[in-house]
Amino acid sequence: MGKVTVAAAVVCAAAVSAAAVLVVRHRMRNSGKWAKAMDILREFEDKCGTPIAKLRQVADAMTVEMHAGLASDGGSKLKMLISYVDNLPSGDENGIFYALDLGGTNFRVLRVKLGGVGNVKKEFQEVSIPPNLMIGKCEELFDFIAGELAKFVATEGEDMQIPPGTQRELGFTFSFPVKQSSIAGGTLVRWTKGFNIEDAVGQDVVDELTKAMERIGLDMRVSALVNDTVGTLAGGRYSNPNVIAAVILGTGTNAAYVERANAIPKWQGLLPKSGEMVINMEWGNFRSSHLPLTEFDESLDSDSLNPGEQIFEKIISGMYLGEIVRRVLLKMAVEAEFFGDSVPLKLQKPFILRTPDMSAMHHDSTPDLKVVATKLKDVLEITNTSLKMRRVIVEVCETVATRGARLSAAGILGILKKIGRDTVKEGEENQKSVIAMDGGLFEHYTKFRKAMQNAMDELLGEEASRNMIIELSNDGSGLGAALLAASHSQYREYIEST
Repeated sequence: MGKVTVAAAVVCAAAVSAAAVLVVRHRMRNSGKWAKAMDILREFEDKCGTPIAKLRQVADAMTVEMHAGLASDGGSKLKMLISYVDNLPSGDENGIFYALDLGGTNFRVLRVKLGGVGNVKKEFQEVSIPPNLMIGKCEELFDFIAGELAKFVATEGEDMQIPPGTQRELGFTFSFPVKQSSIAGGTLVRWTKGFNIEDAVGQDVVDELTKAMERIGLDMRVSALVNDTVGTLAGGRYSNPNVIAAVILGTGTNAAYVERANAIPKWQGLLPKSGEMVINMEWGNFRSSHLPLTEFDESLDSDSLNPGEQIFEKIISGMYLGEIVRRVLLKMAVEAEFFGDSVPLKLQKPFILRTPDMSAMHHDSTPDLKVVATKLKDVLEITNTSLKMRRVIVEVCETVATRGARLSAAGILGILKKIGRDTVKEGEENQKSVIAMDGGLFEHYTKFRKAMQNAMDELLGEEASRNMIIELSNDGSGLGAALLAASHSQYREYIEST
């Protein structure tokens, strides 16, 4: 019995020893994987770094590109489009004006009654465009739009009637690439956002809408053709005369600002009476060697429908931030088995992780990061995460959002430098510079917004930052178009003289 007991004890000891070795090896293996994941994270954080010196370089590069784009068409990655808006709303506009906001699969029609700042009455209706019209004929699309506009006009109440003998006037927000030729004229360059109506390309979109309205007997004049960023600038200026620029940070991004007309070398016409011209920068296409790009940005760009274009937009806008986070997590999953032995299938699907999901995880304040766990489960079908892993995911979100926010601030500084508003000049200590902001990313992603404001304060310094205000300007593309119809009304001089 003694020999058997000893033998059994030896066997048991050997088994325990082997199991211990396996545990140690497993821990060492897991430790190696975790170290690899941390290496990927730290390298990503380093590449995304936005110290103040780098942000100043980005701002300077933006200013240089602005000058080049104003000098000649094609002289810069920034198109610096002349908007032909030389009369921004003053706040004194009166009357009833319409707006049509076409920028995607839905469009809005608005009726606005202006009676001075703080006295605006607005009615609107949203209409879905049938999918077949998005790929049909130009005439069919504009006939549909004109028909819906006519139905909306028919609902005018007694307090929304225009004076007898006058013509209704419309501001047309058209958020597709257009080569503008006047305040109320521009040819379609190309369709985006799922539209592909070949016979509309190269046509003047105002002419097409006007002909469609004439075909159904709707007496309405298009007074202004604008894009959504210029509309946001107009809406901001109406309520605050210190607004000098507008920035949209939503699914996409763009900026517009007020330039001195004599500082636009490519402007060929007579200088406007106001001495000013609104420039639509199309800043999403900005590119510079100073931008902190990573392997994930490069792969996202090469996989996109427009490689080499819209680089700035691809690192700061809502369309792409969640996708950058996904690409980082995918590399961790593939190279460091971050989510276990197999790579989660859903994680391999481009654009499955949207920026609102990323924002929800980034803002998770629960002790065990329950929101992160829920998002991973619901969106990516990942259930096996520890608190330590969830903290890493929040860190990735923080890195992507902070870089985007701080680069947005650098872009704004570039605009301020171009128009001489980046410092406080003697005698102008109280001059305010207000940026009208619109877009869901800025409005709803609190940590992005705060990081952007903090970067602006750092860049400008205490004195100048007191005079620079960032204001949310909701519905610029709708109200702004109606306001621009008012400020470019055919009855403007008559109204002002009465």
